[in-house]
Amino acid sequence: MKYNLSELREIIRNRRTIKPEDYSTRKVHKEIVVEILNNALWAPTHGMTQPWFFKVFTNEGIPRLADFLADTYKTQTAPEHFLQKKFEMLSSRPRLATVAIAICMKRQEIEKIAEIEEVEAVACAVQNMHLTATAYGLGGYWSSPEVIYSNHMKSFLNIGDKDRCLGIFYLGYPKGDWPASHRRPLEYQSEWIEK
Repeated sequence: MKYNLSELREIIRNRRTIKPEDYSTRKVHKEIVVEILNNALWAPTHGMTQPWFFKVFTNEGIPRLADFLADTYKTQTAPEHFLQKKFEMLSSRPRLATVAIAICMKRQEIEKIAEIEEVEAVACAVQNMHLTATAYGLGGYWSSPEVIYSNHMKSFLNIGDKDRCLGIFYLGYPKGDWPASHRRPLEYQSEWIEK
């Protein structure tokens, strides 16, 4: 065997979605974020389009992102659908992380590759981010509030009309113990066709 499969299995099976509300105040250093993003670049990509692009918010960028998310929700939501709790969450959640990464998909100019395949490539990049974060003992959370799909978000991030923001990826050290999880057994999630 070329690599240590048991370590790889442990990283995959210990990956967790951990929300910023469960992060400690310990800072995630830039070198770790760079390593996480460098590993994201090695995701599969049809036609080698490499459609991922990341906008990294730290320090004073964090409250700027938080204010934008909350204000955009407030201005884009009809009064009868506005939820104060959601507004407060959009304002507070980024402030609980020391790093927030806008996950973007840059659309290929000639659009040779189907858009769904570009989105899938970016999702694979995010999985690489999650696994690398796990190896560092970091929690990751891929958040996708409705406001990220708006033209206001595109403008805020300065991305093209055909590009997309697919979410905000938060990173942080968990406050407590690493959370446990489970999955349904494979026999419930697969079908083998042999004839």
